[in-house]
Parts: sequence; structure tokens; C-alpha cells
Amino acid sequence: MRQSGITARVEKIDWRAIVTRVNDEVDSDAAAIERGNHELDNVTVIRGTARFTGDRIIAVDGAEIAAENILVAAGTRPAVPDVPGLVAGTYITSNEALRLMEQPARLAILGSGYIAAEMAHFFGSLGTEVTVIARSDALLRQEDADVSRRFTEVYQRRFNVILNAAANRVERRGDGVVVHLDTPDGARTVEADCLLVATGRVPNSDTLNVSAGGIETDAAGFISVNGHLQASAEGVWALGDIVGRYQLKHNANLEASYCWYNMQNPEHMADVDYTAMPHAVFGSPQVASVGVTEQEARDRGIEYKVATYKYTDTAYGSSIMDTDGFVKAMASPHDGSIIGCHIIGTDAAILIQEVVNAMRAGLGVDAITQPVHIHPALSEVVDRAFGDLGL
Repeated sequence: MRQSGITARVEKIDWRAIVTRVNDEVDSDAAAIERGNHELDNVTVIRGTARFTGDRIIAVDGAEIAAENILVAAGTRPAVPDVPGLVAGTYITSNEALRLMEQPARLAILGSGYIAAEMAHFFGSLGTEVTVIARSDALLRQEDADVSRRFTEVYQRRFNVILNAAANRVERRGDGVVVHLDTPDGARTVEADCLLVATGRVPNSDTLNVSAGGIETDAAGFISVNGHLQASAEGVWALGDIVGRYQLKHNANLEASYCWYNMQNPEHMADVDYTAMPHAVFGSPQVASVGVTEQEARDRGIEYKVATYKYTDTAYGSSIMDTDGFVKAMASPHDGSIIGCHIIGTDAAILIQEVVNAMRAGLGVDAITQPVHIHPALSEVVDRAFGDLGL
């Protein structure tokens, strides 16, 4: 790397070793959890496909099970758009992507959200030629507009990014695949060894036949629950991705604790406190966010002050030469309460945490600016962004 004064090269990438190590760890953790459940006297583990057949009655591979309470935590699955030729054998999803035993030389990714961003980073960092195909005019459109714009710029430098493109047909060609696109500049094709579809996720409520259990869903198929996570059917609860509020593992953990409490305390149930629910995108650069975006604040008529601070205006940020990173801080001009924070850059998922903690505790800007921040740690960039609000 010329700028840092270091010259280095990668001798070899052992793709199979990397994939095997990752999946061995994931699979062993899952097996350990299942083994632990088997060892508990009050837990019965049944493997199979479940469907509701009546009120609080589930059939698992033909055997019916009735219970006083049923908790549905069946999650979501990758969505596959209705594109001619996009059939089994022409594509993979995130379910298979990290289990490929052969590294594709060329990978096309259909999608522009966090899954597309993370998969592009993983494959691209290990030497795969990546093309990202996005229907929208930017990547990570759900993020703050400034973050989305910067992230798109960075990915356009790293990968072949095609914006405002709609796939109209997919075809097999030899051992590879061809994606036919409609773009503002006319028809275009992308050839790749592998096509990864990352166009969102859909709830698994349909496979569970929830209507037979009297369980209502919204228009998108997510199970409708109240603040206590109770579904429309008595004695049925739901949490996690299948509820659709926040499709995040840490949110599912939060909801699980509330579900358990409310089941045990029916006379004193508590609404789930979703205050300051953060999220992160583990691409390169990383993205992390909590609270409202600037566009959301404008749309909802929320008054706010905003300040942005660049990584390179701190000692650590300058030393690591993160010229794309910045922190965007948002707060109320009236009482200094924090309404949002959006970070793009090195360790964004770590830096956001002190903001999450302050918001969760009901504290304002002072909770960020009054504590002493270690110099020259990267956390100074968060301190200075909130300091620049002038509150």
C-alpha cells in the first residue's frame, strides 16, 4: 500500500479452508444448543416440518401436538423475484453463498441492501470479480441518504455496480449464467459464473399454515402481534423475523426475554421496549445506525440539529487513512435529546454503541460530550460530531 509506506502481497487464498472453518463453527454452535436442549428434563426436541391444524395444535410430520402456549419463531427465507429464467439451478441465495466449496471467479449479485453489500465484500475481498445489480439509484437506500450516497461511491470504486437496472431474463450459458438487464441506457447483459439473489426476505408464515391456527398476518405475511408479542389467537406468541418489526438477531434476543416474562406473568405483562434499536451492515466500509434518518425527520416534521464529522479530522482516523468515514449526529434543538446517529467507516458497529447506550438510558447529547474520550482513539470522532451540534 503506497500511501502507508508498506508493500505486501497475498500469496494464496485457501477458499475451502475459510468456508470450512466458518461453517464448522456455525454448525458446531447449533449442534451444541440442540444437544443442550436434549439434555434438559423439561425440554423435548422434535425435528420435522410443522404446520398449524387448529387452535394451539401443531402437526409435525403427521403427529399432532397441543400446548397451552405456542411461540412462533420460524423466521424468514430469501425472496426470489419473478424473473423469466430465474429458476432452481440458475442462482443461489444467502443460504448457500457461504457454503460454496468452490470460489466463483465472477459473481453477479441481484440486490442493493445489506445482504448484497455484505456478500459483495466477502467475495470481492477474496478475489472474486463482483458485479452488483441494483434496481434503485443507490445502495443501502434504507440508510441515511448521506451514508447511502457515500457507501455507493465506495462500492463503485471496489466493484462493478450497475444502478437503476431491472433484470428481465436469466439464462444458463455453459457453466455460467447471463443476466439480461433493462437500464436507462438500454439493454445490457452481465455474464457470471454464479448469480446470487439478495432481493429481500419473506416470512415463513405461509409454510406454517398459520390461518388454521386463527393467527392473523399483515399484507406481507408477517404475524401480527400486540405490544406483548401476543398473536391474534389466544395462547400464541411470535418473535423475531417472522414478526417483521426488526429483522435483527439482537432484536430477537430482546423479544425472547419479553416473551418469556409475559408468558410467566400474565397479570403483569410488559410491552417490548424497542428504544434505540441499532443495526449495522458488515461491508467495507461498515455502516451503523440508530434512531431516525435525516430524511425520516423531515418527512415526520421532527425538528432537529445535525452535524457531520469526518474520520480523518481525528488523529486515529487520519492515521488509518479512512477518507470515506464520517459520523452524522442528530439531536433535538429544544432539549438536546439524541434522535439519531449514522456512521460509515472503520468499526462503525462498535462506535455506535455509546450512542445506543445514551439513547436507551434516556440521556441526551451531554452523555456523549461530557465524558472524557481517550486520545487518540477512534471514538473521538463520535464525541466531536455531537460536540459540533452546539447543544
